[in-house]
Amino acid sequence: MKTDHTAATAVAASVPASDDLAVLRCREIVAAVEQVFRGKREVVELVLTCILARGHVLFEDVPGVGKTTLARAFAHVLGLSHRRIQFASDLMPADILGVGIYDKKTERFEFKPGPIFCHVLLADEINRTTPRTQSALLEAMSEGRATVDGTTHRLPQPFVVLATQNPREFHGTYALPESQLDRFLLRLSVGYPGPIIEAELMRNYGAPLDLEAIDIVADESLLLELIARTSEVHVGDEVLDYIHRLAQATRDAHHLELGLSTRAAIGFYRAVQAHALVAGRAFATPDDVQRLFLPIAGHRVVAASTSSNSSGERALVESILHNILETVAPPI
Repeated sequence: MKTDHTAATAVAASVPASDDLAVLRCREIVAAVEQVFRGKREVVELVLTCILARGHVLFEDVPGVGKTTLARAFAHVLGLSHRRIQFASDLMPADILGVGIYDKKTERFEFKPGPIFCHVLLADEINRTTPRTQSALLEAMSEGRATVDGTTHRLPQPFVVLATQNPREFHGTYALPESQLDRFLLRLSVGYPGPIIEAELMRNYGAPLDLEAIDIVADESLLLELIARTSEVHVGDEVLDYIHRLAQATRDAHHLELGLSTRAAIGFYRAVQAHALVAGRAFATPDDVQRLFLPIAGHRVVAASTSSNSSGERALVESILHNILETVAPPI
């Protein structure tokens, strides 16, 4: 679904996208990730969109399509500290957040930070751990901090969670509750690679990811600059109204039991700004809104007529959301 937006084009005159250093940096990041994750530029751009919008990504797809590879490549290319946690049923909150250890010399408890104290957290198979352990991420993902034994510790900024889960496995998994899903700005599916790229991977025996071979094109200060630049992307009143009407439509839809929250609507706005910047524009268009609607809404809304987290519900939810996109008119 595409629209023409001649009026919005005039806004870009003040900041030519081709001369914008932020746009060039975004292109460098995408190109660096594509050194090892080829043929999926749209997915790579959406992950960068989420990061610039200060959001978190949930990769939901079948095993073996490169979800973890993509997450590791992004962490390396951005030049940020990163940790990987393999979630399992016996994982405890302290294994993520850290723990206080008593020091006999000082007669005090000394806090030992857990792996969550990094810029990029790779949460592999997040739905294989218990709800109690999943909940340890809630404060960190919402507020960028973690509270242990009554003491609050700030996390490095920016802080991003790149989580993976397999929607097809139900044995030994724990469905993420709505409150946890709402913390993820985007849910993405990687999908299978194209036939040519897949043939190359087969020929090379799926060579393991060599992070040293990937260019590091960013660092903490640069990424914070890009995030600040994202907030300056112009969003016209008509585009803001379009975002708001779509969010309200999910709440009013008869076939949806749960619509988008206010947190989701605010994240939607930030993501639209980031998507425009990654696309090389200083202004947002309804096309940005339409491209992001399903990745933002698909995991947050709940269909009224099916059991939660079933594969049938996902298809039904996507059908309902597509219908909302068709019925809520974009600005002209």
